Amino acid sequence: MLNIAVVGCGYWGPNHVRNFNNLTDCAVTRVCDLDSKRLAHITKLYGTITPTNDYDELLADSSVDAVVISTPVSLHYSMAKKALKSGKHVLIEKPMTKTSAEAIELIELARKKNLKLMVGHTFIYNPVVSKIKEIIADGALGDILYISSRRLNLGLFQSDINVAWDLAPHDISIILHLMEKYPESVNCQGKGNIREDIEDITNMTLNFDGRGFATIQSSWLDPNKVREMTIVGSRRMLVYNDMESMEKIKIFDKRVENPPYYDTFADFHFSYHYGDVYAPYVKQIETLQIQCQHFIDCILKDHDPQSSGLHGLQVVRILEAATASLRNGGAKVDLAEERMLAAVGA
Repeated sequence: MLNIAVVGCGYWGPNHVRNFNNLTDCAVTRVCDLDSKRLAHITKLYGTITPTNDYDELLADSSVDAVVISTPVSLHYSMAKKALKSGKHVLIEKPMTKTSAEAIELIELARKKNLKLMVGHTFIYNPVVSKIKEIIADGALGDILYISSRRLNLGLFQSDINVAWDLAPHDISIILHLMEKYPESVNCQGKGNIREDIEDITNMTLNFDGRGFATIQSSWLDPNKVREMTIVGSRRMLVYNDMESMEKIKIFDKRVENPPYYDTFADFHFSYHYGDVYAPYVKQIETLQIQCQHFIDCILKDHDPQSSGLHGLQVVRILEAATASLRNGGAKVDLAEERMLAAVGA
């Protein structure tokens, strides 16, 4: 049995408490938050949990094996660093840190201490995303031409990060997971409508080598909650709508084909293929439960997490480049993956 401590009992932390407590090989024994009312609420629900307002006191508890950090982004680096130095495995919510330099330091520290460092990129554990990856690997879509993702809603406005840092990590992590390669460059434009210094709507472009291309629209200022990703292949097209209750994936047998040859421009006509629409069945399992179990398995079986510190670093580096592009009117910012990977010895 592993003893888990959850730090941050606001929006997402209680979901970690519930899911870890539902597993058979671990238990949440400690929770930490500055809000005494939140602590009282959690301890009322789970009578065996010991609460504290003091993070240092929690880390001094030798019975705690791993720490889950579900706090504002500005606290991720300092809290994760303290936990790793205290000999605790760490699961840290997305985005991993505010800078790639901080992420690299945490990766190196975890490696030095022989501890697991995992980032909460929940969607790469989603059974629907796993099914999409399987469909792509089987060649059903053909070559991936582009991916278009929209993650929109009204709020929740953040005070320490913009909408790209808040919402886009989900889409970036999914795209990296599906494409299995890193983009060469990033473009990003956006605007702060409610607060001029914090963008509440952004449009990001990831440019991959060859034909790969992805766009990500993020917004806190939309009347409808939208969670949609379109993947266009050379053979078929796929739409992933996470707001659908059952048919979250739809495959469209549609494509555009160039004529094999023609004599004159007047003979040239694109060929448009229209076929059936297919919705594969995917068994619905709470994704966070899968992620929590994966974290426990990685500790007990000494496996590398699928969403490791390196994966978290890749997402942070893209967000950094997107921020640089934002500050420069949407100009292209190159991503130096080789230098980034060399920095962490990968």
